[in-house]
Amino acid sequence: MLKTMQKHGVTLALFAILATGLTAVVNALTKDTIEQQAVAQQKLLFDQVISADIYDNNIQASCVVVTDSPLGKGERHIYVARKSEQPVAVVMEATAPDGYSGAIQLLVAADFNGKVLGSRVTEHHETPGLGDKIETRLSDWITHFAGKTIQGNDDSSWAVKKDGGQFDQFTGATITPRAVVNAVKRAGLFAKTLPSQVDNLPSCGAQP
Repeated sequence: MLKTMQKHGVTLALFAILATGLTAVVNALTKDTIEQQAVAQQKLLFDQVISADIYDNNIQASCVVVTDSPLGKGERHIYVARKSEQPVAVVMEATAPDGYSGAIQLLVAADFNGKVLGSRVTEHHETPGLGDKIETRLSDWITHFAGKTIQGNDDSSWAVKKDGGQFDQFTGATITPRAVVNAVKRAGLFAKTLPSQVDNLPSCGAQP
């Protein structure tokens, strides 16, 4: 009986070692492919919020980090668009913390004069059929920020129509669009402060 148990134990150990080895090999073989796909998907998303005509650098490689900013708590990545080596616009990771069902993650592109170039929702938990109209697959609502300029923090037009602003709310759901409008406005205003500091911000992945 003891010998049988030992034999089974050795067999299980060999299977475990083999499975671990195979997993490591698969991970090694697919790591580069997965990373390439992630970069390609990010580029597709960037192309939706900022026109490639306005910059000539590798925007994905021109990444800096801000912490606890108007974009949201914690670290947020900012991708700097440059033309002839001069910063002309940014693509920012932003958070609307006050969505109906929790935080809404956004990508917002803006120049340094308060003009929003584009925006997209990258993650949310809003109610299907109501708040989820912030997704482009369901509505073009999120695209209406593009080309609009924020005059300042007191610009009352940057609000949903229920609050006296220019942006539609959703039938039965005002909290979600209100949260997104406010987050995009904060991001656009923050972009105006960046030209004087962008070259001094830490790069993404830089060690403290």
